Parts: sequence; C-alpha cells; structure tokens
Amino acid sequence: MADFVYNIAKGRVVEFYNRVKSNDPANSALVIVAINTTATDATLKDLDTLAAIEADANTAEVTNVGYARKVLTDADLAALTVDDTNDRIDLDMADPVWVGVAAGTAWTDLLICYDSDTTVGTDSDIIPLLQFDFAVTPDGSDITAQVNAAGFYRAP
Repeated sequence: MADFVYNIAKGRVVEFYNRVKSNDPANSALVIVAINTTATDATLKDLDTLAAIEADANTAEVTNVGYARKVLTDADLAALTVDDTNDRIDLDMADPVWVGVAAGTAWTDLLICYDSDTTVGTDSDIIPLLQFDFAVTPDGSDITAQVNAAGFYRAP
C-alpha cells in the first residue's frame, strides 16, 4: 500500500482509477514514475503536479538507460470491485517491470499519477496520486515493483 496520498488526490484516487478503467476520457492513463529524492514526505505531499515535484530542488525523475515511465491504460488495470463485506475498495495492477536498467541514478520512490490525456499536455497536467518508498540501485538487471497482494491502494 502507498506510503502516502498526495493532498490533491485525497478522496479522489478511486475516482481517477475508475476514469482510466472506464476509458473516460479516452486517452486517460495512470502513469508510474521513478524518482530520486531527499525531500521529506511532508514537503512532497503538498505538491499538486508532476512538474511541481520535478521542480523541487531535492527531487528528480531518474534517467537511467532502460527506464521509461509506465503508462497504464484501461486494459492494464483490474476491474474496479466494491467489497461490501469489508466496506472498502482495493485497487490493483500487474507488477510493473523495467528491463535491463543500467547503473546510474539510484531510485528512492515510485509515484502513481493520473494523466487525463496522454496525447497532449505536459507534466503540469499530470496529478500525483500516491508515493511509495522504492529503494533500488540499478545495475543492468531487470527491476520489478512488487505490488502488494491486496493491491496498491485501499479506500476504506
């Protein structure tokens, strides 16, 4: 489960996931971004766009050869299921894999963001939803982010 939910996304993570899963709007997606940061969670959770996170002096998206953002569309996401027995909604996805990531920048965290239209716009249009600690030192091998068996997010 997430280390924290960005303030801009509180109460909205399920909404954004459902929009992508419902293909509404058609080019919406969840975007997984790897960063290297020494900024505090308290600082980062107040930032409202991916561009603002990247503009933080202590944070940068990684640039290792073999790394690219993962863009998840409706076909990549599990069906949204309301768990009435436990009074919650769990969101899940397949474990993202980056193949042959070269040495270079260490990864400290993964972000899951929402992009309402992957065909236009900039990082200023991408809303950060969740941040996960993900300490990895790339060495040329594959990197897999193991998603929790219960999913990557639980809405109580």
